[in-house]
Amino acid sequence: MLTRRTQLLLDEDRYARLRQRATATNRSVGAVIREAIDRAFPSEAMTKAQAAEYFRTAPLMDISTPDEIRRELESIYDE
Repeated sequence: MLTRRTQLLLDEDRYARLRQRATATNRSVGAVIREAIDRAFPSEAMTKAQAAEYFRTAPLMDISTPDEIRRELESIYDE
């Protein structure tokens, strides 16, 4: 439950980036700000729902395919 209200002054660039992320993820600007706070200052105990949301909204990472990993490992073993 949200119980505290705060006022935050932002320049146009920061607000545009927040609005863009909010629109892209179908959330409010406030939700994006709360997520950023949680990522910057994590609580000691994250609930399962918070952990799921954290991973659901995390930026996608480039990962190797199994064939790329196999080739990399073979090159290491060949040394």
